[in-house]
Amino acid sequence: MSAPILATLGCRLNAYESAAMKELAVAAGMTNAVIVNTCAVTAEAVRKARQEIRRLARENPGAPIIVTGCAAQTEPETFAAMPEVARVIGNHEKMQPAIWAGLTVADLIGTTEKIMVDDILSVRETAGHLIDGFGRHRAYVQVQNGCDHRCTFCIIPYGRGNSRSVPAGVVVEQIKRLVGKGFAEVVLTGVDLTSWGADLPGAPRLGDLVARILRLVPDLARLRISSIDSIEADENLLQAIATEPRLMPHLHLSLQHGDDLILKRMKRRHSRDDAIRFCETARTLRPGIVFGADIIAGFPTETEAMFANSLRLVEECGLTFLHVFPFSPRHGTPAARMPQLKGPAIRERAARLRALGDARLLAHLAAEVGQTRRILTEGPRIGRTEYFTEVAFAEDQPEGTLLERRILGHGSTQLLA
Repeated sequence: MSAPILATLGCRLNAYESAAMKELAVAAGMTNAVIVNTCAVTAEAVRKARQEIRRLARENPGAPIIVTGCAAQTEPETFAAMPEVARVIGNHEKMQPAIWAGLTVADLIGTTEKIMVDDILSVRETAGHLIDGFGRHRAYVQVQNGCDHRCTFCIIPYGRGNSRSVPAGVVVEQIKRLVGKGFAEVVLTGVDLTSWGADLPGAPRLGDLVARILRLVPDLARLRISSIDSIEADENLLQAIATEPRLMPHLHLSLQHGDDLILKRMKRRHSRDDAIRFCETARTLRPGIVFGADIIAGFPTETEAMFANSLRLVEECGLTFLHVFPFSPRHGTPAARMPQLKGPAIRERAARLRALGDARLLAHLAAEVGQTRRILTEGPRIGRTEYFTEVAFAEDQPEGTLLERRILGHGSTQLLA
């Protein structure tokens, strides 16, 4: 094995951190190891992590397996008990060069303590692992980590810690380097992106960061924001949506449900009317803006009428891209102690939400036919529009460039150009 094998499960932030970890492991001289970066968002995610570890152990006999990520942080003993695992490393530890420098293969094979996981909630600084170039043609920049909120279904604060922000000057300098390397698009990422700045001097807001990036990096062609909590969207962010053509007209919203009582039981901070109002406001400011959203199906105590409110919310917010989660109780969260729905009912409701999402996406694709869009090419025959809609090309195109093309048709999930 010439370089460590890295398996990533879960979110885009995990993928970003995996790229950083690979750099740290290679710099430390680690060449014969398997690193598994886990997700803890659902019980199913933890099950898949264990399954992936066993698969990698079969395919890489003799290679020590290091397990890290959110599931390793929240339940390290689960993975330490697996005979395939040599070491379990916490989410804070995985970003420390000294940790990787100390993990020689001899240490991993020996009998030293398997678990290296400290209290993530005590971490105050942002991780110093900004990397230049994650993604081949679209760069992802982590500007925030952790979350101060305690939604009743969510284990992530205990995997990621409290909210910490990367200072704006550091973010701007990194984006300048990325643009200098030829990246046409940058995506700002974080666990709770709209909380960015609350822990920095003067408590700036995400809109301030967006405005600063666009002002100080004039050669950046496209800036994109990943998932946001719409109730935290500040006035400067709304102003940027309205006036900045380089800020892409696509937002992914953390909505989770469409019923007010369920939202209260989730300990969310918005109502269904808040969600609808935000989408209407953003659409007025930026006609044509496209929304995606996370929605949970089958939350404890959810009745058919409550679920119907989620279905209606999809229409009333005008959502295009749905990320549907069948509810999965996470041990240690308040929602796990609430009256649970039966598995078949949860799966059936999730399937109905996904079917509605498929229909909404198809309607968006049909409406795009005949339009001219500026597409960032991600491969010889694949790219994405300003609205993050995937486009397939009939002929090879230069990669990593912005092309204007007329949309000629569509399939079930893609536009054709």
